[in-house]
Amino acid sequence: MATFSVTATTSSSPRLLQRRRFSNPSSSSTHLHVPFSFNWRRRRTLMCAVNQDAKEAMKENVQTDSLIGVVGDIDSHQDGSRTILKVREKNIDAWSQFARRVSGEWDGFGADFSNEGKAIELPESVVPETYREWEVKVFDWQTQCPTLAEPEERVLQYKSIQLLPTVGCEADAATRYSVDERKVGGENSGLTAFAYQSSGSYVAVWQKEDNLLELEYCLINPQDCESRVRIIQLIHVLNNTEMVLQGIRVFREQWYGPFRNGDQLGGCAIRDSAFASTATMTASDVAGIWKGSKAVATFGIPNTEIFQELLDDKVQNSVRDGDNSILLPKQLWCSLKQSKEGETLSEVGWLLDHGQAITSSCLFSSTAKPQEISIALETRA
Repeated sequence: MATFSVTATTSSSPRLLQRRRFSNPSSSSTHLHVPFSFNWRRRRTLMCAVNQDAKEAMKENVQTDSLIGVVGDIDSHQDGSRTILKVREKNIDAWSQFARRVSGEWDGFGADFSNEGKAIELPESVVPETYREWEVKVFDWQTQCPTLAEPEERVLQYKSIQLLPTVGCEADAATRYSVDERKVGGENSGLTAFAYQSSGSYVAVWQKEDNLLELEYCLINPQDCESRVRIIQLIHVLNNTEMVLQGIRVFREQWYGPFRNGDQLGGCAIRDSAFASTATMTASDVAGIWKGSKAVATFGIPNTEIFQELLDDKVQNSVRDGDNSILLPKQLWCSLKQSKEGETLSEVGWLLDHGQAITSSCLFSSTAKPQEISIALETRA
């Protein structure tokens, strides 16, 4: 049975990380910039050249996934033993595809929000004095998330690293403020549920304390496999029945290359920017009828593993009321709702280009146990 361990540390003797420079070597002037305003085009060009082989391999993986789906359908008409064998082979290959796509150096920005979606400022103690003098409010951490999944074993390890804000983007080093290390797989206990998709997306329920859950959604952009978001709902469980949203944590991350355990940082070449204080999406963009194919993993049944692959189910319609959703920046939203029967449904969504949205949900029983996890790619019906 797959399990996890969690280690969160705050650096007492901060580690320094050398930033990768991609600025023009002929430039001798140093400018002071508004925090986290970066030019990514030069870095993008370089990374496209360096990582061309990785991209080609990823394309081949997508084609392989399609072929595997066809093989699985054909073999479902064969005798029972043959079908079971093929299902197992498909499951192993799905994890291998997931491992390739989730592994690497994911750099970006992260921010905390209230349970109403209001951005929370960074502690004054970590904000440079220059910003305070300018009365500049800082809401975003620059972040790293080095991630490694073993293709042959169902083990996933990653670190969420917060870096202290710096003035301008020409600083020589970045200082780690905190490191939250997580491992799925191994011998420690505590993981409530983990569901993954070969695309590199996953959902995990972390038991932080007896009455506190962290529900983590990691969604890969289906239109750009080097872009993802992680939305974490911090949920307080009252009397083992009522689930109350305490806060929300959001990470917007870009893939910068193979796993190096966070030894290098994109720095000023990060092809994204701070987002917490930007405009939130509008309720009308969420509201309406959506249609899409949903991949599902079921939990809560006796002898069911807590580590499962998300499998395609069927096309279905979803009706959403934007007024009851928590609206976040960068076309993101989430919700946590309890039904009359006592079940609780958590949902997150990311509105993409061309009228598409990738959504994910987790259904909890009346006793706050995960019952079903799903990920869907939807369009307006």
